[in-house]
Amino acid sequence: MILKQYYLGCLSHGSYLIADESTGQAVVVDPRRDIKEYLDDAAASGLRIVGVINTHFHADFVAGHLELASATGAWIGYGAAAETDYEIRHLAHGERISLGDVELEILETPGHTWESISVLVREHAGDELPHAVLTGDALFIGDVGRPDLAASVGASPIELAHALYHSIHDTLMVLPDSVRLLPAHGAGSACGKNLSEELESTIGAQRFMNPSVAPMDEDAFVAMITSGQPAIPQYFATDALLNRRAHALMGRTTIASPLTVDAVRDLITAGVKIVDARTPDQFASGHLVGSFNVGIDGRFAETAGMVLAEGDDVLIVANPGSEDEVALRLGRIGYDRAVGFLPEPERAFEQLSSLVRTANRIDASELDEVAERTGAIVLDVRNPGEREAGFIPGSEFIPLAELPQRLGELPSGRPIIVHCASGWRSSVAASVLRAARRDEVTDVVGGYNEWAALHVPVSA
Repeated sequence: MILKQYYLGCLSHGSYLIADESTGQAVVVDPRRDIKEYLDDAAASGLRIVGVINTHFHADFVAGHLELASATGAWIGYGAAAETDYEIRHLAHGERISLGDVELEILETPGHTWESISVLVREHAGDELPHAVLTGDALFIGDVGRPDLAASVGASPIELAHALYHSIHDTLMVLPDSVRLLPAHGAGSACGKNLSEELESTIGAQRFMNPSVAPMDEDAFVAMITSGQPAIPQYFATDALLNRRAHALMGRTTIASPLTVDAVRDLITAGVKIVDARTPDQFASGHLVGSFNVGIDGRFAETAGMVLAEGDDVLIVANPGSEDEVALRLGRIGYDRAVGFLPEPERAFEQLSSLVRTANRIDASELDEVAERTGAIVLDVRNPGEREAGFIPGSEFIPLAELPQRLGELPSGRPIIVHCASGWRSSVAASVLRAARRDEVTDVVGGYNEWAALHVPVSA
């Protein structure tokens, strides 16, 4: 048996290739949209990808099922409750899929979404003890899936939370302790709130260390998983719908095209959205007016989806050599309208000087004095769980994922000082505010973490 995990740190996403070496048949579970690595590994091992299984309709990325089906002729499988406008294989609870001696068994595990399934893997079809379970977003290492993402398609989070209780306690946690646990997401994903940085675990280990699967009554479980979840990026609803629909395929390579300075000037005049993927300090030193600073060194794709809208044409500004990676990561969440990139930004800025701006940043040690002297609003853009653990007294709170839709809640005529935990998200948020013509905006280097080291924070 071959069972390989592919982990994509930028999206905290795990996908899997399962194969029987004797027959050469393989299935890919929860693939990302750029499929070259799966195809290359299959070819190198003499495998034929015969099926693609999505454990549910993903919201945080566009899955690669259509790309793999087009490239290999594989069938596409979903849980029995799934409805799509392309042909799929509905997989029922208890159904077994033979790859030869290796066998997969489908478990219905609704709760994150109604169509959610998990996949039991047996190295030998007659094995009483399964080797592993791929749990999608039902059960994570350290947490369980959130039940509110499917609200964008009319599902009730409370009803889903009750269903998830039974999926966890009646289906997954009754598996033997030795079964390997392989989820679809890890730490940093907005699909849950306490995900571990570990990439695999076992059912037994989760029984011992995962507070979300501890024995509790159903109402307590529902209350726990419906509170304190990260804010939902606006693109999640878009991607959840895209994964239900037949849509354009992603090319096997994503290449950004260089643009002339004159072309960039015309695009800015026409209102193109600009994603500047350099570091916050580089951005502060000089950037094109209206740019969003989403650094490639952070959670780029998910954050870009917070600040861009579906259908936006995107101009890329990035350090030389990273432009294609920026375009690829945008494509992974369905943003295929990268019109090109500005070569050698610092040099080009000399020719575009009338369209170049700088940004103010202050150290955490200066925050209190500057806020008092200027009368500034202190804006916290962290997630709700972070805010509950401690916050700056008197600060306003709008999670970054909600900021573009809630700009009107911030009083006009006052400076704004933005902070996050460390200074990366605050630069994103400050750039969103400046793009909305809030000119007196500063963000905090070192963020709340450094401020809290110098003060006694307030807890919610």
